[in-house]
Amino acid sequence: MPSSAANKITLAMAIVLGVALFLPWLLHRNAPPDTLLVLYCAHDSVFADSIIRQFEAKTGITVQVRYDEETNKSLGLTNLLISERAQPRCDVFWNNQTLGTIRLKREGLLATLDPAVFARIPTPFKDPDHQWAGFAARLRVYLVNTDRMPASADDVAAALQANSLSNVAIAVPLFGTTLSHYAVLGDQMGLAGLKVWHASLRHRGMREVRGNAAVKDLVAEGACDFGFTDTDDAFAAIDAGKPVTMFPVRLETGQTICLPNSVAMLHNCPHPKAALRFIEFLLSEEVELALANSGSRQIPLGPVDHAQLPTDVVELRKWAADCISLEGAAEHHDEVLKWLTSEYTGQ
Repeated sequence: MPSSAANKITLAMAIVLGVALFLPWLLHRNAPPDTLLVLYCAHDSVFADSIIRQFEAKTGITVQVRYDEETNKSLGLTNLLISERAQPRCDVFWNNQTLGTIRLKREGLLATLDPAVFARIPTPFKDPDHQWAGFAARLRVYLVNTDRMPASADDVAAALQANSLSNVAIAVPLFGTTLSHYAVLGDQMGLAGLKVWHASLRHRGMREVRGNAAVKDLVAEGACDFGFTDTDDAFAAIDAGKPVTMFPVRLETGQTICLPNSVAMLHNCPHPKAALRFIEFLLSEEVELALANSGSRQIPLGPVDHAQLPTDVVELRKWAADCISLEGAAEHHDEVLKWLTSEYTGQ
């Protein structure tokens, strides 16, 4: 073969190889950004919706959001994501707490992101493997009716030792933050100790109701002296002018139970570019300040301008600083839920 022909063939092969190597990079670089995001959201729609609409306005990305019912929304969405593992539909899971999100990580369903995405969030509130991060937290609290009993943490502690707890309320612990509370106690007491504690509450007549909002209503209306609930429900009663105050639930270690929202991208999700943009937005100071100034008064976990925080949220940040790690609770979550399911449903 003449050398000129060989040179032409060599050149053509080099061009083909160069195009093969370069084209995927070029297409990726010039690919249009995702214009759709599928979001599963366990946070209350009354607070989440405005955040989602702000994101749409800023980015032009349309968000298709799926909420779930109040009583089991976090658990229900977690189970739905597990059921969809073979063909993910969801891009981002905005959970209203973290234990279910940790469970999804252990199921291998979450994407690993660049650590820079989570850089604003302090280490105790994010996954060391960069698969999820917490933000905008609530605390477990005692909500006390100040017309019915003296209002101090010591008074609440004494009342919990009484022979009768018929004027005290708690949500049935099969769902939500009450289940998380029980998982924390399971980690602290062991399952056997938790069973004894729970049996004591029921034996002494503690009122079990459908959810934290129902606890809030019973206390706010004077049907109960106090109850276990979350800061967002407590603020709903305070803002309504009810004669109530709150104190943090403290464990025997003196630590509080802080339950952040959390956000994660699903592994192999359909719209990863849009998912990343939404996660970056959700973890921003702008969003944490917005949620802190909403009716739910959620506690910022990353650095924020304190001058823009409500006074009562500044106080909550002090309580949240004493919080226990939720990693141990995540270890016990499944066994606690299995026991509670048997306890309440016989299954």
